[in-house]
Amino acid sequence: MFKRCEKNPVIYPSDVKPSAEGYRVVGAFNPGAVLFNDEVILLLRVAESCIPEPGKVRVPGYRFYQGRGIPEIMEFDENDPDLSLRDTRGVVYRGKEYLSSISHLRLAHSIDGINFTVEPTPFICPASPDEEYGTEDARIVCIDGIFYINYTIVSTDSWCTALATTTDFKTYKRTGIIFHPENKDVSIFPEKINNKYIALHRPNNSGFGKASIWYAESPDLLHWGNHKCIARPRDTAYEAMKIGGGSAPIKTDEGWLCIYHAKGENSRYSLFAMLLDLKQPWKVVKRGKAPLLEPECEYETTGFYGNVVFTNGTVIKDGQLFMYYGSSDETTCLAVSSVDQILCDL
Repeated sequence: MFKRCEKNPVIYPSDVKPSAEGYRVVGAFNPGAVLFNDEVILLLRVAESCIPEPGKVRVPGYRFYQGRGIPEIMEFDENDPDLSLRDTRGVVYRGKEYLSSISHLRLAHSIDGINFTVEPTPFICPASPDEEYGTEDARIVCIDGIFYINYTIVSTDSWCTALATTTDFKTYKRTGIIFHPENKDVSIFPEKINNKYIALHRPNNSGFGKASIWYAESPDLLHWGNHKCIARPRDTAYEAMKIGGGSAPIKTDEGWLCIYHAKGENSRYSLFAMLLDLKQPWKVVKRGKAPLLEPECEYETTGFYGNVVFTNGTVIKDGQLFMYYGSSDETTCLAVSSVDQILCDL
């Protein structure tokens, strides 16, 4: 269904300059994607940890001043009795949690969609306590000449989804939280339907079921309602744990084509296709039985978090569907197909 790029991974952590002295880049993955001025622009999730020092536990963090986030390093003696290792993701010191890595969003540019230049500084990084633990996994959609960027923000209040806008990818404006905790995997449709903005989202499910894909409507992209659960995990090895949306749905004559991720047995992530009705996009028309892509190559099966392929960025370039995806929560990869081929096999 998808042909992997021979150059994969197209972006490694080593291709990205750290954002602060004493930091090191451990992941460059899960990019949002869009075409702009004849370029493919990716908005990478860049995860950074601290360069280790013997006898010390060092974790990244931010302090906030006048609407800006200033990166810093918290350093603890590894034998300090007030320090405890939560797991590989972080530590707890005197009751406060610190993460072993924190993410920001970084731009990358390419003419051919394969060879990328990564900008030397962050585009969107934590700027308030709402984003204390990072900004992650952007999606980009263009509506009437404005690029809307929704992304996950993480803090001591858990994780949720925020929105920003730009017209030039040089400056941007934050518009605030649009889906409260705990909600992520938001993908906004590229046009209004029935005079309303539409989005798919994925609230956490700590109740009787499993995390699923939901539908919502908005008059202004800020206030969302008319929520409906439209797709739940199926009883398969691929979808045993949860599902969630990917990049902006693609409009076709047959319906809205969505590529979503599924977390299955042994926490293995795969990608599937789903088709929604053009005029009533809360209705599922078709849903793929076999994955579009699943972890098979070494860069997909091993890494920071192995057996993961995860997309939140696609573009139509030269008549082909370029799907950018994170592999093993570490690198950015590319796979190419066509919309017609995916629809034919649904």
